[in-house]
Order: sequence, then structure tokens, then C-alpha cells
Amino acid sequence: MSEDAIGANLRKIRNGAGMSLSKAADLTGVSKAMLGQIERGESSPTIATLWKIAKGFHLPLSALIGELDAAQPDPAEPFKTVQFPGSIAVKIVFPFDPELGGETFRISLTPGQTHVSQPHECGVVEEVFVLTGDMEVLRDGDWVALGAGEGIRFQADQPHGYRGGAQGAEFLNMHHYPRHVGVVARG
Repeated sequence: MSEDAIGANLRKIRNGAGMSLSKAADLTGVSKAMLGQIERGESSPTIATLWKIAKGFHLPLSALIGELDAAQPDPAEPFKTVQFPGSIAVKIVFPFDPELGGETFRISLTPGQTHVSQPHECGVVEEVFVLTGDMEVLRDGDWVALGAGEGIRFQADQPHGYRGGAQGAEFLNMHHYPRHVGVVARG
């Protein structure tokens, strides 16, 4: 997934909602200039910026980082890993399913790497299941240690985070959304 694809997704979502860049900036809290740079592929957005945009539009993250216009994804690797500059690597395992109200990602952390996430939309619940390595999850203000084969569920509408252990970690991160997510806000 390139900046161009993320930008194309954002432009398609914004235009589909009949929304100007100014209105989108008001809705998301991301500046009009930054939204325009993302749409034109001139900026590599951080994952925090993409979450602000997703939250503002009441959309799941996969709506922005998934291949929306892929005619036929490669069955061997239908989704590419998105490496956010100076941050985590994210790969969609299951894109948002409106019937289930959820999406699943595979996330990689390097040894000692910490990623703290701002609160998601009210009612969002996350599940973390460690595939390899060990890590800690920031939940309710405390870091909880997890090893391979262990998992945790928490309310993600509060600050939360992930920290890689000595060997780093790969984990599945499932997001469960309230029923109104996936319905684009209208301008």
C-alpha cells in the first residue's frame, strides 16, 4: 500500500460523502493542508493521523489502508503490509465486515518498540493475540505482559498501547466497532 493508494481511498471516501476538504478537516481534526497532501500522495500519514481520519468519518482503519479498488486481490497475499514511518507495521488479515462489525490486523513490533494509541471511537473494543515473541499491552493505565499464545481484550475508546519484548512480537489485533461505524458521515 502506497501513499498514493491511501490518498485515493481518502479522496474516494470524502467525495462519496460530498464533503469539501474544509468540512473533512472540521470533522477529523486533521488540517485541510494535510488532508490535501495525503490525497495527492505528497505526505506519508502516520497511523495516528489515519485513526483520526477514520474516527472522524466513522470508518474502520481498513477503509483507508485497504485496496478499495483492487479488482481481484492476489489470493497468496491479498493485502500488503503497511510500514508506517517510525512506527508499527500493519497488515490487514480480514478487512472490515459490516455484518460482524470488525476487522483484524497482523501487527509487528521490533524489540522494545512502543506504540501508544489515542482513544478510538466510543464503544470500540480491541483484542490482542500474540503470535510470536512477547509484548506488553497498555490497558487501563497499566502495562500487561503477554507471551506467544496469550491474548487480552480491552476497551479501546481510551488511551492504550503496545510494547515489544526483547525479541519483538507479532500479534493479531481485532477491532470490534459499534454498529454505526462503516457508515460514512455526510457533508
